[in-house]
Amino acid sequence: MLTVACSAHGGGGEAGGSCAIAATYGGRTYTQVANVDFTVGKALGTAEFPPCDDTPGHNDDAVGTEPTTAYAVGGLNPRIAIAVRYTSDEVMLLAVQPGGSLPPEVKALTRG
Repeated sequence: MLTVACSAHGGGGEAGGSCAIAATYGGRTYTQVANVDFTVGKALGTAEFPPCDDTPGHNDDAVGTEPTTAYAVGGLNPRIAIAVRYTSDEVMLLAVQPGGSLPPEVKALTRG
């Protein structure tokens, strides 16, 4: 088990460019949750980062999805939240956010 503290990229919850950090796993779309403390559990399977179309005049969709490993998050059902390795030294929490709201179980992990 690995305990992780995650904060947003560039303060806005987005990677360089204008695309929000999101991944699909098990038929659900998960988006980044910043400022949370969580524990990474066992590998669950493959998640995918969708292509990002943030460059005008460039067809970024032709690149396709980028596979990554989805991990369980300690104390949370994978239908609610997963963890993914975004870079070699960064693991982030992604959660399903129905109606734009965090599930209460995920909200309880936020720091401020």
